[in-house]
Amino acid sequence: MHNNMHKLYPAPYHANIPVNTPPYPQANMYNAYKMYPCPYLLGMLMYNPGLVKQFLDQYILFNQYISNNTFTGKAGDTRPIELKDYGPDPFAVNIEAAAKQNSNFRIVLWTGSHLQLTLMSLKPGEDIGLEVHPGLDQFIRIEEGQGLVKMGDSKHNLNFQRRVYDDYAFIIPAGKWHNLINTGNRPLKLYSIYAPPQHPYGTVHETKEIAQASEKNT
Repeated sequence: MHNNMHKLYPAPYHANIPVNTPPYPQANMYNAYKMYPCPYLLGMLMYNPGLVKQFLDQYILFNQYISNNTFTGKAGDTRPIELKDYGPDPFAVNIEAAAKQNSNFRIVLWTGSHLQLTLMSLKPGEDIGLEVHPGLDQFIRIEEGQGLVKMGDSKHNLNFQRRVYDDYAFIIPAGKWHNLINTGNRPLKLYSIYAPPQHPYGTVHETKEIAQASEKNT
């Protein structure tokens, strides 16, 4: 091999001949129908059928995965999302679509070591239920509907009250009593994040009654 690495050598052959010498004149570098020099992969065929096939196979498989993936979040994608607990693996989802699709009172969508993502749907006039979480903070975002959120230091003193609508979010600090009431005439759709997790992995409560019965048994 030539000792001067600043000179270019042609591929795909083991030719220790600088590009600017016959039979590889400099003009060949810019001819789309002739070989181009490769200064690093000496001796590598410019067209390698094996590598091309491997790339195409991976490309096709990747595109098949993307086309079948229900979590692309593309505008206009109306395919249903499989609602289940995807934790603790890496996860991406159109959260607005998932929340609006959900008809369960509560379903866990992701559980990890330090936080948990749940979806909820409240019927008109239904509430989450007055409760307190001493050891965790909670984030809630309304995706559809309207409601009244109440919070306070005791169940008899809920002095924080706000009306919430689509795209509203609120934070429930640890130790605050709280409740959310659906004040509209359609289901209230939301997602909630607990840190740390509040419910067992894979929790699904189809109705509020099922949720209350489950909590009594734990």
